[in-house]
Amino acid sequence: MSSGATAESIRVNSGRGAPTRVRRGTSLTQQLVDRLSARIRSGEIPVGSKLPTEAEIIAAHGVSRTVVREALSRLSAAGLTETHHGVGTFVRELGQGADFRIDPHLMSAMAEVLAVLELRISMETEAAALAAQRRSDHQLISMRKALDEFAGAVARGEGTVEHDFGFHLQIALATGNRYFSELMRYLGTMVIPRSRLNTAALAQLDRREYLLRVDREHHDIFDAIARADAEAARAAMRTHLANSRERLRRAHEAARDVA
Repeated sequence: MSSGATAESIRVNSGRGAPTRVRRGTSLTQQLVDRLSARIRSGEIPVGSKLPTEAEIIAAHGVSRTVVREALSRLSAAGLTETHHGVGTFVRELGQGADFRIDPHLMSAMAEVLAVLELRISMETEAAALAAQRRSDHQLISMRKALDEFAGAVARGEGTVEHDFGFHLQIALATGNRYFSELMRYLGTMVIPRSRLNTAALAQLDRREYLLRVDREHHDIFDAIARADAEAARAAMRTHLANSRERLRRAHEAARDVA
């Protein structure tokens, strides 16, 4: 479709009563993606149609702007939509987009989590090195803020998944290469193993002890990026993700031996 497409925008709730609100759960983003994907694949939102605006989706589903933007990014990464800046987001013809997809419903399986960790190791180690070379002072401040929010959540006994993902996303953004950040946004919080599994229990650690270890590993990455030390940043990220993989791998093998 050309950037001058003028297809009429699809109404948010298709005129069927009150706006539908996404149910609360572990991933509001994925719930929104599932809803919009189903409407696209069923033809309810036809090929060439313009999706509702961010504001309309927020009002219809009761989610934040961050959730909407991440959901739209995932739809684009799945090849269901394409965005024309200044015009809007339009539905693509099915089959024209990328076939790559990580099914969130499979991410409760240990083998799938380990496979995604291997993907992250290959991608994020290089992202950390590039971030050390290219990051701006403002981006460094954003990474620091994510770390502080993570530490605060640990101290209060609150969930840390969003803050953990936020830190890794800030590193991807600091690469200056949009494909790193777009892939991270597509993966979303499901890249964080404990969003799907009780990783502390699997590693046979107290939850707070486990999160403090993660926090220390994050700080090692941050310190290397702050020093503009690309090799140290690459090594720190590899250590962080490899530690997660190794803890889960050992737990996975132990569970199979018991079975």
